[in-house]
Amino acid sequence: MTLSSSESKQFVGRYLQALSGQAKTPELVARFVSDAALAEHICQVEEAFPAYEVIAEELIAERDLVAVRAKFQGVHGGLFAGIPATGRSVTVPFMIIYRVAADRIVEHWMQFDAAALVAQLQESVGVGA
Repeated sequence: MTLSSSESKQFVGRYLQALSGQAKTPELVARFVSDAALAEHICQVEEAFPAYEVIAEELIAERDLVAVRAKFQGVHGGLFAGIPATGRSVTVPFMIIYRVAADRIVEHWMQFDAAALVAQLQESVGVGA
């Protein structure tokens, strides 16, 4: 069954709400995602930023595609890009497009500023005032 634009948008909204700020267990991810690359990405990011949040600022749907403009927020609690856990809070804007079929995300395309994220992890902490 093909979902309408509205149904696809509602599905992605439920997905974001279910995962944001929660532990992203394989079982939870599998309820929404059949795209193996996306599932692996979520697992890797969850290891580096446990219970990270995705705050959707805009969702736009057309047919089976849902575009999301959002920001990623998390606390660096594990290895990311070769950087050991720093305990730093990070926020990075990003865009992602999901293709939805049969009540699952089956494909995705994502753009985010990885350099800005790494820079936040590497920022020097000022001492004294």
